[in-house]
Amino acid sequence: MAYETILYDVSGGVARLTMNRPKLLNALDAALAAEIATAVGEAGVDPDVRCLVITGAGRAFSSGADLTQIEPFHRAGETPPVGDALRTLYNPMVEAIVGTPKPIIAMVNGIAAGAGASIALACDFRIASEEAKFFQAFVKIGLVPDCGATYLLPRLVGLAKAMELTLLGDIIDAETALRAGLVTRVVPAARLEEETRALAARLAADPTRAIGLTKRALQFGATNDLTAAMDFEADLQEIAVRTADHREGVSGFLEKRAPAFRGA
Repeated sequence: MAYETILYDVSGGVARLTMNRPKLLNALDAALAAEIATAVGEAGVDPDVRCLVITGAGRAFSSGADLTQIEPFHRAGETPPVGDALRTLYNPMVEAIVGTPKPIIAMVNGIAAGAGASIALACDFRIASEEAKFFQAFVKIGLVPDCGATYLLPRLVGLAKAMELTLLGDIIDAETALRAGLVTRVVPAARLEEETRALAARLAADPTRAIGLTKRALQFGATNDLTAAMDFEADLQEIAVRTADHREGVSGFLEKRAPAFRGA
């Protein structure tokens, strides 16, 4: 599929999705949100994709929502249809990222602000350049965190830290984000591509279906009690035990060799 606001390619089992509005610091508009959701969905069902990397072109990951979209409404004295836009465009984008059965890495190369930060939060891993910054920008323009921030952020950093980040709206650097548990790893800017590619290659070589089932189990367990979580684990284990990768994993263990997973 041809895209206008993103770059998308697949190589070596890894899909790379690059938000491509560098002159606007990859600010999110309706087209970009829709294309991200479509590409993530495409990666999720493509058997040649076993890991997905999301990043931004130029010097930013994403500066958040493109506020030029709502400016005309304010100039006309009208209320922007923000709720409708979130429900029909931006929320489906976040749900696609969280719900995909493939592992997703956010390669955070620069500022990740507002809804742009939410994209990073929705990914399974966040590899940040030393030059990356994170900004819960909503309070600075009199808005409420959205695109899943109120769900995702407390689960990563805890409620108290989430309150601090959202109510104060301070910009934090990559090392501060790492200490807070917001990112997985911080690397020098010159090594960001190398480190991300290495992690993506490792994930792409792992048992893809087991990873997808594990993601479902952890998401379910985060919002249910122990008994329900264990019952769900049993359901998913019955699926996993039937996969070719499980059989290969057992064979590799018994034969004392590294298993060669195929993602099936």
